[in-house]
Amino acid sequence: MQRTDLAIEMLPLPGSPPVRWRISDGLVAYEDAIAEMERQVAAIAEGTADEMVWLLEHPPLYTAGTSADAADLIEPERFPVFATGRGGEYTYHGPGQRVAYVMLDLKRRRQDVRAYVAALEDVVIRTLEKMNVKGERREDRVGVWVRRPEKPALADGSMAEDKIAALGIRLRRWVSFHGLSINVDPDLSHFSGIVPCGISAYGVTSLVDLGQLVMMADVDIRLREAFEEVFGPTVRTD
Repeated sequence: MQRTDLAIEMLPLPGSPPVRWRISDGLVAYEDAIAEMERQVAAIAEGTADEMVWLLEHPPLYTAGTSADAADLIEPERFPVFATGRGGEYTYHGPGQRVAYVMLDLKRRRQDVRAYVAALEDVVIRTLEKMNVKGERREDRVGVWVRRPEKPALADGSMAEDKIAALGIRLRRWVSFHGLSINVDPDLSHFSGIVPCGISAYGVTSLVDLGQLVMMADVDIRLREAFEEVFGPTVRTD
């Protein structure tokens, strides 16, 4: 069964508390974010904390997932490189990119990893749709993509596509780590230091690159709306 065929609704069990929705201003160091995420996930797994989504931005850096190929790190000295336990390959994080660390207890929802990935993709697709951008999933590559008919066709004659959002997850005791990132207005040249997600045939784009003059706060509002449609209620906690 393909991800497009999966039921993506992952609402919590009746009576579950709302998901904490946290937004950090400024740039959060990657090491600090990982340490905080570890603390939160442990508490959620133990039942001493409610689920949480944490929105933030990082300073420029590259991360290597569990499937990363060293050959895909083209400029290893350009930015700090962090090995991370999430799935996937190399990715870039930096200012102008909205990172959402999603910490959910799938025991309260559905213990189905593929459905969870499809649900996160759907959150991104719904977020983009609310800003008049058509995002699409691809069965052979995780993430969210946009068609670029104005660009030259690919070598096989197919339409050019760019990646606008990346996903990478990890589960511990059925509580999710890491999450997704949406390119709002990052410096797209920073992606040239890696082969993003190990895929060289396609480019990267952002909302601003696509002509959507939006602020990060605008994206946050739409992202929260889309998340609640798929995963249920949230409550703001800063």
